[in-house]
Amino acid sequence: MSETTLRTNLRSFFGQAGLSKAKSPVSFFEFWPGWLFYTPVVAFWILKSIRYGSITLPTLANPRIDAGGLCGESKNGILDQAGPTARQWIANFAAVTTSGHNDGNDLALARAAMATAGLEYPVVAKPDMSCNGVGVRIVRDDTQLAAYLAEFPRATALQLQAYVPFEGEAGIFYIRHPGEASGRITSVTLKFPPTVTGDGASTVRQLVAADARLNAVSNLILPKIGAKADSVPPRGETVRLVFVGNHCRGSTFKDGQDIVTPALTARIDEIARDMPDLHFSRIDLRYESLEDLRAGENFKIIELNGSGSEATHIWDPQMTIAKAYAAQFFHYGESFRIGATIRKRGLRPLGAFKLLALWQHQKRLMAVYPANE
Repeated sequence: MSETTLRTNLRSFFGQAGLSKAKSPVSFFEFWPGWLFYTPVVAFWILKSIRYGSITLPTLANPRIDAGGLCGESKNGILDQAGPTARQWIANFAAVTTSGHNDGNDLALARAAMATAGLEYPVVAKPDMSCNGVGVRIVRDDTQLAAYLAEFPRATALQLQAYVPFEGEAGIFYIRHPGEASGRITSVTLKFPPTVTGDGASTVRQLVAADARLNAVSNLILPKIGAKADSVPPRGETVRLVFVGNHCRGSTFKDGQDIVTPALTARIDEIARDMPDLHFSRIDLRYESLEDLRAGENFKIIELNGSGSEATHIWDPQMTIAKAYAAQFFHYGESFRIGATIRKRGLRPLGAFKLLALWQHQKRLMAVYPANE
């Protein structure tokens, strides 16, 4: 998908006036402190915990995934569960674990894993246990890979994944209750990483300031790009400011539920049903074009998330807070319902203290991962 096509898609969601003249560049709650926005969600979770007699019941929503994917799950472990049908839609990857000592052997181990998986540069390096794009970086050669590995915690797993050149990125939420013949798509988020187009005279910083949306999230973007902020791109050159398509890194999220078609639903269902006991997941993927995505074609999955997934379309700048909370309550309510059904089979949810320990372990690791790109 060309940059022109991508911008056309973006304009179609914001109206013909374009992003800078949208009704509002951010929703009034989009960047509230986490404790403030999620307080009603926590209250809802507590009420459901009382109703179902377990605060960790959603850890059963995907019983083959660590903690159901609520936190601390292995990205490699999830993708390794894919059957042959699902695997052909997943971007190729290799699992690597750094050595116990920074002795310079990690590069050789990583290159061997890449060779076995048939990977070539560029690849996307990411922690095996993480969230919100922490630690994700493109590596283009041995020098960059060696530097990434040297910064990575010792004796810790990571993933090297084929770089998918498609410019479109989406998060598709899939739910299938146990016993149901097929699942459904309950949320679609179309993600637009921040970009500017050079005019030959303005710096990147000035181009960001001139765009209403980018200026509103400049505190998320400018500190990450360093000296690039003061460079002057040639006229017509598009500069992508962030690689990771993550809302908290400055990307724009748009509600894409209207792109859902029977063909896309059937394709996602086919993939998810080839993952054992996958009932509740946000599937993050990159796609060639919206037309292809609607047809269920020409995309690659880069990650499958579990019961800790959020329906990220709520961060659309035009979203109302009532609809945002309705989406949150619906999805987390479904995770409890699925967990309750699976509990009837005799399985037990992860204990609260074990879940807390897993969350603390993930948090400690995220604090020492390499900086993301």
